[in-house]
Amino acid sequence: MNKSIELDFLPKIGITCGDINGIGLEVIIKTFADNRMLQCCIPIIYCNAKAAIQYRKSVNLTDFGFHQIKNASEATNKNVNLLNVYDQEVKLEPGVSSSQAGELSLASINAAINDIKAGSIDAIVTAPINKDNIQSPDFKFAGHTEYFAQQFEAKEHLMFLISDNLKIGTVTGHIPISQVAAQLSIEKIISKAKLMAFSLQHDFGVRKPRIAILGLNPHAGDNGVIGDEEKNIIIPAIEKLKEQGILAFGPFGADGFFGSGIFTKYDAALSMYHDQGLIPFKTMAFENGVNYTAGLSIVRTSPDHGTAYDLMGKNIASESSFRHAVYAAIDILYQRQLQAEIATNPLKISVQKRERDR
Repeated sequence: MNKSIELDFLPKIGITCGDINGIGLEVIIKTFADNRMLQCCIPIIYCNAKAAIQYRKSVNLTDFGFHQIKNASEATNKNVNLLNVYDQEVKLEPGVSSSQAGELSLASINAAINDIKAGSIDAIVTAPINKDNIQSPDFKFAGHTEYFAQQFEAKEHLMFLISDNLKIGTVTGHIPISQVAAQLSIEKIISKAKLMAFSLQHDFGVRKPRIAILGLNPHAGDNGVIGDEEKNIIIPAIEKLKEQGILAFGPFGADGFFGSGIFTKYDAALSMYHDQGLIPFKTMAFENGVNYTAGLSIVRTSPDHGTAYDLMGKNIASESSFRHAVYAAIDILYQRQLQAEIATNPLKISVQKRERDR
């Protein structure tokens, strides 16, 4: 988080609990055990209250406690607020996938969504879910990203992995690798790249973003020797993006792009499929990486890891990515506020900047 960033208000951040049998609550508790976090936001954890309290005991933080509230309006900036969203008795089974864990994770998500739609909270940070046990008649989605896009009627959305030094989006998301090539089109690449450019400008304050477009095939197709998607789809998309004023470059072979450090010359990279972008991202930025859903009317971030059942019961899960997800949500709120102020009164912002620069 940019420590110089200040909002005109202390934002209420809705925290979903994720899979109760995964590391979600552990990283949430470890994050907010640092009281300095309460200086930058008002956290509200949506969970089953008894389960959360029971879980807290397992991480051996005797000086940490929850402030139980009945609705978001009761949340205070001096406490880690806990809002009960699931009245059934919860059986904690660390490291085990259960249907009840899926029910609770969905109840947590829906409660936070309802509150942000009502204006009761300002952003949402989601702890990891199990994409299998959360499936139900009410949730038939590949993950958080697709569900939030549907809930907020986003015409276009982008899975955007962000860190201080690396930002990667994906054209296709949670789909089988066998379907990737068929899902690519000139129009889809253009749409994702334009959304990435818009997000870089309005969510991250990059005035003229430079976007690198990755190829689909090894060595970006080697001029048609290893596949023709670059020649027929990706290069025409890049040319049209340039015609529309987007600073798009490529296509780049993914291995050389990341291995040689070329990525440092660009503000973000657009990968063609999930693992092409997420493997290098998690390799280089796992501890401070954040998953951000660009294109939504609201701000939603999450850590860049999963439920990590294998770490359960060991009290060794790192909260670093989750903490950065909270920071990122606050930073993006600030940038959106700043962009809104610039749009309505650019002269005022210019004067304020000159005052700060003196």
